[in-house]
Amino acid sequence: MTYRKSRKGAALLISMIVLAILSAWAVSICSMSGTGVQLAENQRKVNSTRACAESGLGILRFWLNQISMPGTTAASAKFSNVATFLQNNLTANITANYDGSSLITIPAVILDSAAAQRFSAEINADDPSDAEILQVDVTGTYGSITRTIRVNYNFGPRMNPLFEYGIATKGPLHLAGNIELGGVNVAVESSVYIESENSDEALSIIGNSQIAGDVSITNPDATVTLQGGQAGIGGETGQDAIDNHVSVGDAPIGFPVPNPGYFQQYVQNDIDTNDVVFENIRIPADTNPSFSSGVTLKGIVFIETPNVVTFTGHVSITGIIVGNGDVNDNSGTNQIKFEGSVTSSSVSELPLEPQFDQLRNETGTFLLAPGFSVSFGGNFETINGVIAANGVEFYGDAGGTIDGSVLNYSDTTMNLTGNSDLSFNHSGTVEIPAGFDFDIELKYDPASYSEVLL
Repeated sequence: MTYRKSRKGAALLISMIVLAILSAWAVSICSMSGTGVQLAENQRKVNSTRACAESGLGILRFWLNQISMPGTTAASAKFSNVATFLQNNLTANITANYDGSSLITIPAVILDSAAAQRFSAEINADDPSDAEILQVDVTGTYGSITRTIRVNYNFGPRMNPLFEYGIATKGPLHLAGNIELGGVNVAVESSVYIESENSDEALSIIGNSQIAGDVSITNPDATVTLQGGQAGIGGETGQDAIDNHVSVGDAPIGFPVPNPGYFQQYVQNDIDTNDVVFENIRIPADTNPSFSSGVTLKGIVFIETPNVVTFTGHVSITGIIVGNGDVNDNSGTNQIKFEGSVTSSSVSELPLEPQFDQLRNETGTFLLAPGFSVSFGGNFETINGVIAANGVEFYGDAGGTIDGSVLNYSDTTMNLTGNSDLSFNHSGTVEIPAGFDFDIELKYDPASYSEVLL
């Protein structure tokens, strides 16, 4: 018989060891839980701080997007203009301080006083004497935590929305015959803007004429007339075309201001009617020249008032026709008439000769003639740029592609008759056409967004 020796107290010892392990584990879990809660609270505060900075950035973007100044503003005055705008326009609880040189500061703006949430901002110019870029630092604060977001704004020209239309006219628009207004890439390129303040009949389409895009009319009492089974807008005819593709009572946009005098710097010679090739010429007042077929124009054709200029045959133009008239003159005394066909090329294709060196950069405009009525009676393959005048007419077989818009500054009716099919191409139009005054705006650069440590 075998006897086992009793080991008194072993169970108690094991129990105490297990209890100690479980206690340590419980303490560890409790500690980890507390740390997790603290980390979550810290992350919440950091996110709230960043949200304060984002709120401040959103507020500043709202105000900076409203800043506009004339394109003639001196480079050295741009930054001070920004400061003046902010000082005059920010709401009562937001103020802007300007050091007179290169720094605008916005002191703390309270977002939530109970939670000690606020933001402040600094706006710096890269070069106050010739500012092109503004650096905006917005700092959000939550208690003792801060986070700063940095973005850049660039000074740049403001594109007038009218350059996005096919036709923009201050007077009514009348289409009769077999007119088709279309877009080269999309239908919206042929959309039409009409003011027609002095006539309630803003648009009349008669016969088989069509506008592929939509129509925007600012006159709240305007009417639209469609006569003929094929007269249509936006791919529809009858009342459906009016209901679905015509907007009446829209807010006026404001026509871009033409500056024909800008091109005088390129003029070198007065016209000699014995020539057939003309380069950078002036047509003096009361000359009233008539050009027969085979004429070639290169560079600037600068027409003084009064004048009636007629192209009776084919004309080849690599340049810009400029009429130095009054944009408020709707009399029709001054005229430019294209009775034959037109071949047009961009100024960028001018010969590599000294007299054209700067002019090759003046792209986007074919004809700028405030105070002149302009008529086209012959066809063209492509017109390389905007047509702007006080009275525009297409008749007969006039038609082709226009790389830009047609702007009619006259409040008299703009007529398109006959077989004048026009296709509008706005592809690649990113700059303001040459010869138009423009405003400067601030453009937000989303690629510059970053969070920085200050």
